[in-house]
Amino acid sequence: MNQPRLSQCLTSKYFDLQGGIIKSAALKKLSKPWSQSERFMLQLALHLFSSGLAKVNLADMDYLDSNNKALVHEALKIRFG
Repeated sequence: MNQPRLSQCLTSKYFDLQGGIIKSAALKKLSKPWSQSERFMLQLALHLFSSGLAKVNLADMDYLDSNNKALVHEALKIRFG
């Protein structure tokens, strides 16, 4: 929610919260023209919060700015306590 590019995708076009459905293929297709760091953030979110709908290479965190790194740390705290 706090990553600008990803927050734009929080719509019923990609998420059915009542049905527990995430349209990961559509999100991945949408993200093709995004920057490497934006795609990493999407892949991480799908991996952490959607039963591993995406594989993540943590070495790609090297491309993140300090704001996105902070968001990654927060996401990991939320997911793993």
